[in-house]
Amino acid sequence: MLSNPNAQFDLARRLQRGEAIPLGEVFTFLSGLYFRGKVAYARAFAKCKRGRCAIWVITSNLGLVSVDEPFSLKQLQQFSEVDIDHEDPRYRKPLERDAQRIKKQFGPEAEIVLLGSISTKKYVGCLLEVFGPQLKFPIEFVGRGDMSRGGLLLRCAVDKQELTYVPVLGATRRGKRPPKLTPRGYTHLKGV
Repeated sequence: MLSNPNAQFDLARRLQRGEAIPLGEVFTFLSGLYFRGKVAYARAFAKCKRGRCAIWVITSNLGLVSVDEPFSLKQLQQFSEVDIDHEDPRYRKPLERDAQRIKKQFGPEAEIVLLGSISTKKYVGCLLEVFGPQLKFPIEFVGRGDMSRGGLLLRCAVDKQELTYVPVLGATRRGKRPPKLTPRGYTHLKGV
């Protein structure tokens, strides 16, 4: 879609002209509400120092990358060469490397909050090995699918209401589906 020369949308044209686009902007376009909610929530509640926030995106082949890191079309296409599979060393090794770096940088007391899928091994397995009880997730994620989590995160970012984090280690990560969120319109949030 992004590399299609007939694409008429702005993001594709910018990438095809050779512009590097922040990863968060690209992923928000590709996954819509789900990633948009993650980015908005992370920006609202991440701990920041000197204007830089600790917000990373799990990639298929580069480990953890800043949400603001610019990527070219060629770099984005390389993501498709590696599956997100906890048993594939091309995915796992960069993720482990970066998790170790983050743990060293922020220390053993830092709270590491996973806003991705908590019910599969693709993220949790590797990150738990590095972070152990430091790795947390919003308890409100239990029973929710991707779009429901995205909607919840966006809603909480707008309302400035932080979710409740619990350690992944030993937690019940699958459960009964909660009631659907009441629809809201966010036309005033163009930049979120």
